[in-house]
Amino acid sequence: MTGNDRTRRLSEAGVSIWLDDLSRLRLTSGGLQKLIDELDVVGVTTNPSIFQAAISGAHDYDEDVARLAAEGKTEEEVVEVLTTDDVRSAADLFAPIHDRTGGYDGFVSIEVDPRRARDTEGTAEQATRLHDLVDRDNVMIKIPATVEGLPAITRAIAAGTSVNVTLIFSVERYRAVIDAYLTGLEQAAEAGRDLSRIHSVASFFVSRVDTEIDKRLEALGGDALELRGQAGVANARAAFGAYLEAFSSERFALLQQKGANVQRPLWASTGVKNPDYPDTLYVDQLVADPSVNTMPEKTLEAVADHGDPQPAITAEDAARAEETLQRVADAGVDLDEVWEVLEAEGLEKFETAWTELLATVKEQMAKGQA
Repeated sequence: MTGNDRTRRLSEAGVSIWLDDLSRLRLTSGGLQKLIDELDVVGVTTNPSIFQAAISGAHDYDEDVARLAAEGKTEEEVVEVLTTDDVRSAADLFAPIHDRTGGYDGFVSIEVDPRRARDTEGTAEQATRLHDLVDRDNVMIKIPATVEGLPAITRAIAAGTSVNVTLIFSVERYRAVIDAYLTGLEQAAEAGRDLSRIHSVASFFVSRVDTEIDKRLEALGGDALELRGQAGVANARAAFGAYLEAFSSERFALLQQKGANVQRPLWASTGVKNPDYPDTLYVDQLVADPSVNTMPEKTLEAVADHGDPQPAITAEDAARAEETLQRVADAGVDLDEVWEVLEAEGLEKFETAWTELLATVKEQMAKGQA
């Protein structure tokens, strides 16, 4: 039994708790194992910003960096080794959960180079490379939900690679992601692959939606101010309505008969950025069966301390959420523009983090060779 009633309640309600962080220290100190044992953590997600913080802020990697530099590797090759080594070690840590849940949980995610987000071919090729490098059944390759990323998602799924689709902001794009997943499953089935071994989650970002829309509502003023803090949850709930529709369809039923798994929605960016809002807002209000909530440790600790999970989202809740989004639009917020801004900012943030990580590793390599 878990040691925390609140995280146990989430798990029992169909929410898989994944930690949105990974570092060498978490692995070697036993800190990650403790979260597994005590707070029901059953998976991990990473991104370029997480690796940049982990590798730039510690000496845990110095020995490996020096060794790899001495072998003549470039900074990009060194970063690839360091990140895939950590993900492989984490995957081994979560392997018992992956086995116990029949492959449902226990996943660790690693993202393709964010500089390739607009390059379908490059993304698809690196997805295969990362999958082969980590070489674990419980690795998920993160592919951004850009227009160019959608065909790469289909190709990865068709090849039997489990995929974490990231940077989803709009319900419209989420529907396209689902279609890319189902198309990949159909191609995998045609190729004779075992569909039961292919898994996917669709990472729908939450707090960033409120940050951007609240800013626009405040600029509008008046009655629009009453809608602050509602769009993020409403957008995610509307997305769950799209999930319910797609995975109760005849199209998916045919795939399910062949062993296919649903593509679970994953709530990402669940750390609350506005101090005026409850720090467990994007966990308590987004209980959905099935779903994943990937939390930074600060949010996870808040949930364990005083979280109050609400009843699971229903189709009726999703319909009401769509009405909330319509009120936001009627108040004068251009939602299509919001989605475009958030995607561009998300890609820029990850690309910047990756560039900074490469620069840091290059500097560390130079010091080791001095």
